[in-house]
Amino acid sequence: MAASTISLPETWRGGLAALLLAVGLLGAPAVRAAPASFEAEVVHVTDGDTVIVRRARGGGELTVRIEGMDAPEICQAGGPASRSALAGLVLHRRVEVAPRGRDTYRRTLARLRLGGQDVGGWMVAQGQAWSYRFRGRQGPYHEAEVRARWEQRGLWAQPHAEEPRRFRQRHGSCHPGSIAR
Repeated sequence: MAASTISLPETWRGGLAALLLAVGLLGAPAVRAAPASFEAEVVHVTDGDTVIVRRARGGGELTVRIEGMDAPEICQAGGPASRSALAGLVLHRRVEVAPRGRDTYRRTLARLRLGGQDVGGWMVAQGQAWSYRFRGRQGPYHEAEVRARWEQRGLWAQPHAEEPRRFRQRHGSCHPGSIAR
């Protein structure tokens, strides 16, 4: 059987194309634009990958989890040193916050930049955090982590640094006041 074509009046063709396009768009998933970047002052460093910022143009304080890296828990070996390194870099300084979404704890997940420098990349390069791995991917700072391990910087000066994810699986999250010594 031969394929048949439908013949439509000329006036219908443009309208039909527009209708098909509209129906196709209705079925497409909504695309959300990433929130705009903004400047803020870091007013508190919770641990090696979480800070509280105050927006430069108002809007109050916001808890930010730095995207792309995973620092030791504060009660884990290396946790206080990681927090100290991050605080030394950004505390009471103005940073650019580039939001990417929210994490499971409802913190804003964002990239931070200080004077053009990627804060997450700096933390990994200093050996104060892991490049965040997700679904078998190496993470955005994999090369910096490999270099820090090779040079035995920060965490890598210790022979058995434990990934925060594994630490949380074995011990759960840290409780307030529980800090590793």
